[in-house]
Amino acid sequence: MKDNLKNKINKTDLSITAILLLGIIIVVNFLSYQIFYRWDLTENKIYSISKVSKNTVESLDDVVNVKAYFSKNLPAQLLSLRQEVEDILDEYQNYSNGKIIIEYIDPSDDEKTQRDLAMIGIPQLQFEVYEKDKRALVNGYMGIAISYGDNTETIPALKQDTSDLEYQITTAIKKVTSKDIAKIGILSSNGSADLKKDLSYAYKELSGLYDVVPVDLGSDDSSIPTDIKTLIIPSPKEKFEDDEIEKIKDFVNQGHSLIVLADGVSIGDGLVASKNDLNLNSLLGNYGLTLNSDLVGDVRNGIASFSQGFFTFSSNYAFWPRITKDGFNHDYNAVSSLENVIFPWVSSISIDESKLPDGKITILAHTTDKAWELKDNFDVSPKKANFPQGVRGEYNLIVLAKVNDQSNIIVVGDGDFVNNNFVQGNPDNLTLFQNLVDSLSLDDDLIKIRSKVVSSRPIKDLSDSEKALYRYLNVFGITILVLVYGMFRYFMRRKSRFVDDL
Repeated sequence: MKDNLKNKINKTDLSITAILLLGIIIVVNFLSYQIFYRWDLTENKIYSISKVSKNTVESLDDVVNVKAYFSKNLPAQLLSLRQEVEDILDEYQNYSNGKIIIEYIDPSDDEKTQRDLAMIGIPQLQFEVYEKDKRALVNGYMGIAISYGDNTETIPALKQDTSDLEYQITTAIKKVTSKDIAKIGILSSNGSADLKKDLSYAYKELSGLYDVVPVDLGSDDSSIPTDIKTLIIPSPKEKFEDDEIEKIKDFVNQGHSLIVLADGVSIGDGLVASKNDLNLNSLLGNYGLTLNSDLVGDVRNGIASFSQGFFTFSSNYAFWPRITKDGFNHDYNAVSSLENVIFPWVSSISIDESKLPDGKITILAHTTDKAWELKDNFDVSPKKANFPQGVRGEYNLIVLAKVNDQSNIIVVGDGDFVNNNFVQGNPDNLTLFQNLVDSLSLDDDLIKIRSKVVSSRPIKDLSDSEKALYRYLNVFGITILVLVYGMFRYFMRRKSRFVDDL
């Protein structure tokens, strides 16, 4: 009798426990839909949208429509991409207080939608799939359109790597909701790098956020247009006349900013080097800066390719200094998060702080303290490049001069680092350029998003003795550990047998 009563009580307790547990699960599940939060344990929070993006969508004054176009017949390897995009867009929606409306559309069988997508710049893509052991090509869509009122910005084709998707989305939201778009001028005269040919990658990135216009100092106009926020001088090859210098000077003194990407030494065919007399120092000297006619070499450098007869070889090249994290100014957002930028044939920048006192000149990037400069007899062949010449020291490669509350000048002692052939292999070069432009023309918000994902994280520089130590540890370390463990086990067994014998 007692046993039956006890069993009934136990069953009742078990039922109550199960009901309570089920109730807790239901309540937690309900709250999880009401309270949104994610934990991102990566160093730079690369799988979560940043505070900048959250503030952007929280401050929206009206609805922004986001339409994500995904075809259902996408290859299997792209299915995870859709999920990643959905996760990112869900975050935007959750932080927007209902101001972000997301719609997922498959336009594959809708000809009208396909025509509309073509008009706004979202193309039909072609994918390779395998069906029944055969390779086939299928058409599909994988893009995003972001609309606010009559303004629409698109991300035409999503990449499998979504590391920069947040930057693209937040940039598009800022652009469609902004009343005014900043205008950037890029010098097209004085033998400067061609905007559509030499700088097409940089132009594509800038035009996604700014109104980019060419500026010809040799034209009949008396001055640089005043609606330009920042003027960029990219890799000029021809000397600036005095009246052209005056135009730039007036532009800066009127509250506009300037970015100079110039070489103190020009490198021609066959690695023939000569001083590049641009007359820019007659402008820069007014603000305490001098672009030197030298070439800077460094023990920390990039790898360059050279042709010799019918052969091509690659090797470390001292006149392509590589700047890592310790070479950038950590107090300036435009460069603080960069890890690996290579400057091909860069010149140093000297500073005269008496022209702009009170700390108005800031060094943004510099070499190691083991760098050197070549002032004359420019033999830059790979055979001679890696032999240091002259006094070792630290050289300034990027410098900022604050002229007044509105005007800033950034000088980079290299005009080639942002050219197409360099940014393809060194994506941080393009990031640096974009960050510098944003820091003078917009704000630091987008810089913080763009720099979240590090393109390259190089191993720190090691001394010869440290390299030898790590090399020998790598070769003999595991063997030594196995031998030590084996000896330890051998003596422990002998000790155990000795105790047993006693």
